[in-house]
Amino acid sequence: EVKLVESGGGYVQPGGSLRLSCTASGLSFFMEQMKWVRQAPGKGLEWVASIEYDGRTSYTDSVKGRFTISRDNPNKTVYLDLTSLQNEDTAMYYCAQGPTRGQGTQVTVSS
Repeated sequence: EVKLVESGGGYVQPGGSLRLSCTASGLSFFMEQMKWVRQAPGKGLEWVASIEYDGRTSYTDSVKGRFTISRDNPNKTVYLDLTSLQNEDTAMYYCAQGPTRGQGTQVTVSS
């Protein structure tokens, strides 16, 4: 069974930074594409970033240059570094592998 556990969310002012972490189990982590998705209040699920098994990354346009996805294969962990946070980044952030998501970690950006 694939399990994903996120952490690192919190309350931050506009312009601030956070690091989200996701630890995986139950899969051959080093072989898998990993993703971060988010869901803002009252909105649908939005893909944020992906990282391939070989480290290639891709981002949705609204976070390019501000967010960075990375992975630590030996520790089966994927990270999302959030910088220059904006109010519109407020959402529940989920780590995902295929159809599986974790329980999420809340990011709230507000002054």
